[in-house]
Amino acid sequence: MSSVPFQNFTNHFLIAMPAMADPFFAQTLTIVCEHSPEGALGFVVNRPSNLMMSEIFRQMGIHHYASADIGSHAVYAGGPVSRERGFVLNTGEYRWDASVQISSGLQLVTSSDILVAMAEGKGPRQALVALGYAGWGAGQLEKEIAQNVWLTCEAEPAIVFDTPYHLRLSAAASTLGVDLSLISDQIGHA
Repeated sequence: MSSVPFQNFTNHFLIAMPAMADPFFAQTLTIVCEHSPEGALGFVVNRPSNLMMSEIFRQMGIHHYASADIGSHAVYAGGPVSRERGFVLNTGEYRWDASVQISSGLQLVTSSDILVAMAEGKGPRQALVALGYAGWGAGQLEKEIAQNVWLTCEAEPAIVFDTPYHLRLSAAASTLGVDLSLISDQIGHA
């Protein structure tokens, strides 16, 4: 049982502090999509992989796209857990077979129907496809936040969808008035 009280961080960004020791999460911006006393699930939104959407479509047997550039979009490394599973963060204009509304303008989908629609030009206005997710057990995320591993702020869809990936971390930090380049990577207590 955790001694840190539960606070729901669904629809929040986790901003990795400069001293982040885990190499997977160093310099990342993660969005928390689900959080309960049993644990949390989120996705890194600023780490594109070398895998392109064209490869995902090829594996699904989709060879024609309504938009010529959709195949050149990068797939993101969403987290270290279940890296073979795909997830689609999107702007949520439509309901898909397996979807969870995170907030107004932000939805998570785990079914392949959204990918088919995207290839046909009938998908959401904006989307980020990720393989893998970040997961925390009961009380783990709250403990990490209490230990200053992460800064938190409310998630903004514009940062996920309209900001270039390499600027998303600093854009989220700036909503708090924080410049991460001015924070030491040394851990300690005064």
